[in-house]
Amino acid sequence: MSTPTSFDERYRAISARDRRFDGQFITAVRTTGIYCRPSCPARTPKPENVAFYLTSAAAHEAGFRACKRCLPDAVPGTPAWNAAHDLAARAMRLVADGVVDREGVPGLAARLGYSERHLGRVMRAELGAGPLAVARAVRAQTARTLVTATDLPFADVAFAAGFGSIRQFNDTVAEVFGMSPTVLRATRRAGHRTPGRPPDPAPTAPGRPVTVDLTLPVRAPFDAAGVLAFLDARAVDGVEQGGTTTYARTLALPHGPAAVEVHADGDRFAVRLHVTGLADLPVAIARVRRLFDLDADPLAVDEVLGADPALAASVRATPGIRLPGAVDPHEVVLRAMIGQQISVKAARTHLGRLATLGTPADLGPDLAARGLGRLFPTAAQVAEHGHAVLGGPRARVEAILGVAAALADGSLDVSAASDPDELRAALLARRGVGPWTAGYVAMRVLGDPDVLLGSDLALRAGARRLGLPDPLTDATTARWAPWRSYAGMHLWRAAAPAPQQPAR
Repeated sequence: MSTPTSFDERYRAISARDRRFDGQFITAVRTTGIYCRPSCPARTPKPENVAFYLTSAAAHEAGFRACKRCLPDAVPGTPAWNAAHDLAARAMRLVADGVVDREGVPGLAARLGYSERHLGRVMRAELGAGPLAVARAVRAQTARTLVTATDLPFADVAFAAGFGSIRQFNDTVAEVFGMSPTVLRATRRAGHRTPGRPPDPAPTAPGRPVTVDLTLPVRAPFDAAGVLAFLDARAVDGVEQGGTTTYARTLALPHGPAAVEVHADGDRFAVRLHVTGLADLPVAIARVRRLFDLDADPLAVDEVLGADPALAASVRATPGIRLPGAVDPHEVVLRAMIGQQISVKAARTHLGRLATLGTPADLGPDLAARGLGRLFPTAAQVAEHGHAVLGGPRARVEAILGVAAALADGSLDVSAASDPDELRAALLARRGVGPWTAGYVAMRVLGDPDVLLGSDLALRAGARRLGLPDPLTDATTARWAPWRSYAGMHLWRAAAPAPQQPAR
């Protein structure tokens, strides 16, 4: 299923109320001043009254407000920007991670290496809205999620979503959704009725730890079992705990240590977040979404890969396969270097020793009882103390410590907003980093959908089991573009339970 780009294609999608296109574009109706998701159950407007936008921020800027029936901001993020790596897409990922709220537009521009003026021009051209408007839309979406999916007091929701005051929060919700926060919460809980409800509890102190339960939207189909098995096989003692339907881990967030507990069963994705301060809630949500690839376009992936006879059976057996992402780019780099050329089991042992360098995190007795009491070590901690716990050939250890030092002092910049070509070049310039490691980091940190690690032994074994040539050639894999990373997940799965699986 390709993303519709022409007016006629998009109009046919909204006429069919096709849920597969939710999040890929916004439908605005000039006669009502409202914008909707493509699957909105309302009567289809006449073509001459319709305008299409790429983002809800662009619709806000054009003067439209969100539909009260379909709540278009309640859908997963746009897969085109989640997978793309142009300047606008990279900016979107940083905005979702809260950079504008913490550092302002100057900080966003500095991280991307462009002037504020140029960044604003590019974002308005590509997304229909500038950095501040996009950040405002993200705050509104976060507020809607917390209003409708939690019992947090509205003062807490306002602070967590990044609003400067309760009044700004109330005004924005009313402007974007056409109703007050109280009505929005009551409407979603009571099937579009607005009965009375008990008063909100007292607000939480801004810096006080808080635990929040919520359900995140996910694009179906969703291979929850596959991504959970991937993470479970690589879970590091003290930092992570995996299971067939659950996963938990500690996180280092801007305002302090945190933890996430996930329960994924079918297309339902329930999350419990433990954060040091309310301001970290949006960041935690964004990072969980990236870790589990919740914003992928599974139908588009399955359409391309399922057309190949060699992969068709695997796609039918495992629709909606996901590409595990990252909650911390530096962590993935270090895990990849430690795990390259050894088995998952061996890498897990080495990483368990490395984890003892991490900062202890007191996140409550329940998590402590499950063995989750430590953050994954920072690059600085590894650079300073890694020699005491890292084993193996001296050259390998020195290479890991050298990369850790470069990450710590900023001479090696790795983030979800990195340019993919520049990132690969920077990694390959480091001693001990080869094409496999650079490709693996690009795949997991950047969410690059078109990386195939052709030298990986497990991937090659899976290819042979599916009757594909070994080694894989560009001519063989070109038909999988631009989803070769997802094809690799199918090949890795075909190789199981081979001794050699993809490393960290």
